[in-house]
Amino acid sequence: MAADQRQIDALIRTVGINPMGIKWPRFIVADENGRIVGAGQVKQHGDGAREVASIAVALERQGMGIGRAIVATLISLEPAPLFLYCAGYNEGYYVQFGFRALVPEEMPRSLRRISRVSNAILPILSALTNEQHRLVVMGRGLD
Repeated sequence: MAADQRQIDALIRTVGINPMGIKWPRFIVADENGRIVGAGQVKQHGDGAREVASIAVALERQGMGIGRAIVATLISLEPAPLFLYCAGYNEGYYVQFGFRALVPEEMPRSLRRISRVSNAILPILSALTNEQHRLVVMGRGLD
């Protein structure tokens, strides 16, 4: 619904997800008494690759299975293959849904390009923050 757009935007910003490519009509949401407490979308890239993206859960509702339900629902609604980007520390979370880390040769062109640029920049951020930053591209239904 159009009325959900403001709440989706606020949720995405609150949890710190990049707001680029947010198209509220593509979202499924978890609603609690009229308040969106979780959301996620599948977005399509120019080369046809479909990406599970913008998975967000209200901070006070994290750890309650809302994100898991959103990811499972998106997977159930979309045919394979599906792709996603995640921070390296989230890789294990997505394995439970059948996703696996991809090598560049397995990635669609659009995702390979973003991965190459991000992973060229992230070592600089890692050096500046003394924290490991890594972007992982994952896919499911490729085999």
